[in-house]
Amino acid sequence: MLDTITIRGARLHNLKNITLTIPKNTLVVLTGLSGSGKSTLAFDTLYSEAMRQYFESIGLVTYQQKPSVERIEGLSPSISIDQHLTNHSPRSTVGTVTEVFTYLRVLFARIGRQPCPVCGKLVPPSHSVTGNVTQVSGLELLGEDSGDEPGQPHDATYPCPHCGAAVPELGMAHFSFNKPEGACSTCTGLGVVYAPNLSLLIDPTRSIAGGGVIRWVSPEIPRNLETLRLAARHYGFAFDADLPVGEYTQAQRDLLLYGVQGKEFRRHYPNMEPPERVNQGRFEGVVTTLMRRYEEHAQDADYRERIEQLMVTQTCPDCEGNRLRPESRRVTIDGSSIIDVSKIPFTSLQTWVERLPAVVPDSERGIIQPIIDDLSERMRRLVDVGAGYLTMERSSPTLSEGEAQRLRLAALLGSDLTGVLYILDEPTIGLHQRDTGRLIAVLRQLRDLGNTVLVVEHDLDMIRAADHVVDFGPGAGQHGGQIVAQGTPREIAASTSSMTGDYLSGRAAMPVSRLRPGSGKHLVIRGAREHNLKDVTVEIPLGTLTAVTGVSGSGKSSLMLDILDRAARHRVNGATGAHGKSEPGEHDSIDGWEHIDKIISIDQGAIGRTPRSNAATYTDAFTSIRQVFAETPEARHRRLTPGHFSFNVPGGYCERCKGAGVLTVNMHFLPDVEVRCPVCLGRRFKQEVLAVKYRGYDIAEILGMTIEEALAVFRDVPPVAARLSLMANVGLGYLQLGQPANTLSGGEAQRIKLAKELARRTRTSGGTLYLLDEPTTGLHPADVACLLEVLQRLVEGGNTVVVIEHNIHVIRAADWIIDMGPEGGDAGGYLVAEGTPDAIARVEQSFTGKFLNPALEGVTT
Repeated sequence: MLDTITIRGARLHNLKNITLTIPKNTLVVLTGLSGSGKSTLAFDTLYSEAMRQYFESIGLVTYQQKPSVERIEGLSPSISIDQHLTNHSPRSTVGTVTEVFTYLRVLFARIGRQPCPVCGKLVPPSHSVTGNVTQVSGLELLGEDSGDEPGQPHDATYPCPHCGAAVPELGMAHFSFNKPEGACSTCTGLGVVYAPNLSLLIDPTRSIAGGGVIRWVSPEIPRNLETLRLAARHYGFAFDADLPVGEYTQAQRDLLLYGVQGKEFRRHYPNMEPPERVNQGRFEGVVTTLMRRYEEHAQDADYRERIEQLMVTQTCPDCEGNRLRPESRRVTIDGSSIIDVSKIPFTSLQTWVERLPAVVPDSERGIIQPIIDDLSERMRRLVDVGAGYLTMERSSPTLSEGEAQRLRLAALLGSDLTGVLYILDEPTIGLHQRDTGRLIAVLRQLRDLGNTVLVVEHDLDMIRAADHVVDFGPGAGQHGGQIVAQGTPREIAASTSSMTGDYLSGRAAMPVSRLRPGSGKHLVIRGAREHNLKDVTVEIPLGTLTAVTGVSGSGKSSLMLDILDRAARHRVNGATGAHGKSEPGEHDSIDGWEHIDKIISIDQGAIGRTPRSNAATYTDAFTSIRQVFAETPEARHRRLTPGHFSFNVPGGYCERCKGAGVLTVNMHFLPDVEVRCPVCLGRRFKQEVLAVKYRGYDIAEILGMTIEEALAVFRDVPPVAARLSLMANVGLGYLQLGQPANTLSGGEAQRIKLAKELARRTRTSGGTLYLLDEPTTGLHPADVACLLEVLQRLVEGGNTVVVIEHNIHVIRAADWIIDMGPEGGDAGGYLVAEGTPDAIARVEQSFTGKFLNPALEGVTT
């Protein structure tokens, strides 16, 4: 068997016909500037070819083209753990994806005590009362989407041992919020209910004729008004089209909002049947129509996203967000319900589980011991990968890309596979330096089992821990795609041609703190108690670069995003905050609003869920680009407008694929396959549009360029050049201008948002508070240095920049640090320290300080 993987002649994307040999059974790090070709080699070449060969070997036709590579020798079966979130279902939680919740459902079904519905005394499960003990083994554990234990009648009961009353028999399904037996009937197990945001639907100061229903377009108004008049006549009251909506009676308002069949309106006329047809007054209602359309398009993510902008989520009033039915919530083990244990972090849950054998009767220990052994091992792996602070109740869509990746990594640790090529994409994202060492140990554990672990990474600690390093460059985009250096970390550090080596060796240094005193004014958050925050009060000095630090789960995001961001947005216009909720997290007050003009929060949420959005469209650079093409002589000759140069509207896009560039082929029993459009050949536009060129390039070729390449083409077009320059300055010069938004990482999406905001604020006089969540995600140290300069310029302009960050170089460059902790979850939520980098480095209780101290050695701040 070959002991190396050899790639010969890789030419995909920007790779320059490279040949590379990777030693097997080692920890290998691929590094280099963002866009230098690392991911292209790791995922688009190695992993793609491994999967293609695997499917061919088992006789499956995949229609997948071979990557642009001559050959790969010694390729192993591969498992990819990338950054993209694959589970966006609101029904998925950390507990379900890790299967920890499934194990707990077994425990609560087998040994949980429920109160008798008659006498109220605690009743053991049916097998303890009837003596019918069921053998439990790991084979019985099925996933949330599988069936549970068979044979249990839906309404089965057994007698209470205290009073003889019938007690419902509860099985695993009764503890699942994804099954009818266990889900709260009001929210169907979601924990939240959707409600319309009436302020976005109705303008109470206007009449209906004058636009009182905001979403109605002009042609709809007369038609809907007539139906409303007929409905009012049916019920015997008048409907004035010129009366402001805010002056309606309750019955008139309920008719407008909920229609003739809504219970809100029918309560006014309980004995009258509603009209049967529209021409008799069967009006559906503004709110009812919105909710119907939302349900009808539940599978259309793009449509659902647009509708959700008109709605607000509210905690379910019946289950209070806990998802389960009342009878399931009342079952306890050692005084704790399944809801209680869902709210504690894995580090604490592990302790709770491991002490169960000591608190249950002897007769039940044999039932639960196999479950406890498996469950304890599963949670130990979660702690090892740095996810110990997470709770089971956490919704999967709220996980960061790094958190989701580490959960998948923890699952892989449970296998004993050998001879596998594991490919990971920046697993240190979102990890404090304190936890990076533990993650490195996990990857070495995978290696020591006889596997090859290939990591795409920028973190210097991870690079130093590698057995073998491959450095890509020398630049990004067309300037990358070559191997600059390879070897041990020591050999990379000695290479003067390697930019990564410059930072490993200390030849290149990051910017340091400028220690600005700020404006002398502060924004003060008082009594913060959201999630795990322990009545914290912090001061943010205005006119500075402030870093909010601490281990994962220490309370940074709760403080800055759930409280400060939401409070700011709510104060301005009641809008939703960074996490999609409108109400600020629990706190006493925030002082100092009068000192800032505006707050801009830039998180890592996607800029679009469909391939029709990209960096060019999101930043409005594409608007000016289309205008440039429309002003060319050829476009004028063909009478083409800017609209023709959009792949999103008729007239310009290819009629066959409607501007998608691909066609979806239904494969029946296999997943659908996308094939290149045979008419436009994947270029999205009509031929007459593609015939128009600007400086020798058509519109499709422009979208295929990197931002850096496009900047050279449009250097003399100020509206375009300004936006492209900003994206290049925040480390996105390598990004393809037309790369679909749904393929961008969270860090890339965040930096695109930052560039868009910077374009809007270039002429402001300061006074803005910028709030960023880990803006260095996915950046090489050299790119971090460029981003830092952008942030510093914002501060020099009189603004305040607050970054939630783990990157020690950014923390070192801050003027002020707010360090949360000391741990994550229940053991976090305290203000450990605040002050300058030098001051934090001297605080013994601060994990951040321990890593900041060596970073400051030899540096004059």
